Amino acid sequence: MQLPLSASVVDHLEILDACGSTNTELVARAADPALPDFSVLVTGDQTAGRGRLGRVWVAPPGKTLAISVLLRPRLPAGEPLGVEHFGWLPLIAGLAMTWAINALAEEHLVRLKWPNDVQIDGKKVSGLLAELLPGGDAVVMGAGVNLTIESADLPTPTSTSLLLEGATLSGDELADVVLSRYLTELRSLVSEFLRFGGDPVASGITDLVDELCSTIGQEVRVELPGGDDLHGTAIGIDGTGRLQVKSSADGGITAVAAGDVTHLRYE
Repeated sequence: MQLPLSASVVDHLEILDACGSTNTELVARAADPALPDFSVLVTGDQTAGRGRLGRVWVAPPGKTLAISVLLRPRLPAGEPLGVEHFGWLPLIAGLAMTWAINALAEEHLVRLKWPNDVQIDGKKVSGLLAELLPGGDAVVMGAGVNLTIESADLPTPTSTSLLLEGATLSGDELADVVLSRYLTELRSLVSEFLRFGGDPVASGITDLVDELCSTIGQEVRVELPGGDDLHGTAIGIDGTGRLQVKSSADGGITAVAAGDVTHLRYE
């Protein structure tokens, strides 16, 4: 795989012919403190990818792009970003991917579904998964993008690919454009977030998420990590990046840090 545009926007890009999980591989490599911030590992053939809630993510080789980025966030004075701010990093990555996808699907509605799915006209084209490193001062941000998967090979009826949504590029060229745009936007957004000390309001991240997040205002069902379901209306995102859901049962508001969200209008 040749990715010249992407190689020009980061200092450390490694392309693997195949890989079990780019996140697993980069987490292991990041144990070496010499591995620099914003190191990137990608493959077009991920054989044991992992999704949210422990799900296995498998895709046809050469039809998708798996991306992992090492983030060692530091504030302007050099100290590590407090872990209480890390809940915004998956949303920031989701914003970056939303913009990258939108540039290739301008005639469609591209939105971010909380916490980290990118959808084209309500169908998932990309998913993201953040993994906190031991020590709690760094994150590996994983992303998968459906590039040229045909309808018969899609993992779910609510999935899509850039090919199916009219992308005119293909092969390495399509992968390179998506990746380079994603990395450019991600670096810019993370830098701005850190410049304001991890403050999502002052950095403008809150406004951007409010604008692009399709979950806000929706009737939702949230499958919580313990197995319980929460039904209600997503009314906003709190200061730590959690989804606020107003229960349809009792009107109480629950801040959801992790969960599988279904927009009920899609059922």
